[in-house]
Amino acid sequence: MRLEGKAAIITGVGHSGQAGFALAQAFAHEGAKLVICARNPERVKALAQQLKTEGATVIGVAADLTTEEGAKLLIDKAVEAYGSIDILVNLAGGLSKFGPSDELTLADWDHEINNNLRTAFLCIRAVWPIMRRQGSGKILNFSRAGGVEGSGAMMVAYNCAKAGVDALTRTFAHEGKKLGIYVNAIGPGLLITRTNLESMKPTPADLSTKWVSLDKLAEAAIFLVSSASDGVNGVILPVKGRNI
Repeated sequence: MRLEGKAAIITGVGHSGQAGFALAQAFAHEGAKLVICARNPERVKALAQQLKTEGATVIGVAADLTTEEGAKLLIDKAVEAYGSIDILVNLAGGLSKFGPSDELTLADWDHEINNNLRTAFLCIRAVWPIMRRQGSGKILNFSRAGGVEGSGAMMVAYNCAKAGVDALTRTFAHEGKKLGIYVNAIGPGLLITRTNLESMKPTPADLSTKWVSLDKLAEAAIFLVSSASDGVNGVILPVKGRNI
């Protein structure tokens, strides 16, 4: 029960079989009280109910985290439910615009930057005063494995957004170190999610050497949001399995 009694927000929990839901299950198993968030009200309600049937203490909040109003709503609902916020996991976002960089429209650029970087900034900014008053808090962002060195072709907006998340992580880590607030990030490799398996169809050899199970991801996340990582701050931790 490494997270017993801790109030934890996890954003980007929109589907079972994906990273956000796996983290929610793992955190609940460790004793956390959960707030899960996604844009779709019906979907987040159904996932919260599924977690409850598994024994979790959880509420679901539907919000557009690219807006100040959405981020504030999420934080307000968490405080209303539990009175405090100990953990914030910024998982909302992902790669959705893939193609030649010179053909990317401005609208696509804004979409990818807003979903991956703006959401993280707005949620951190909204939760910061609460964690500052508490004198404690753990914030976990999601980068890419290898940081800027992991910038592949055909996804320029996503790469730039995640480079921004790296800078966001380190900047808030510096500002939080005297306040008892730790800010770190995980750079995951290829995750064994339902969507990735269906779209990429990896071979068994690839799965065993290049891909990362959601269990391994959850273990890294639990370390970074639990007391075990006290003193670890501003770190972007690659979680790449056996793929170096």
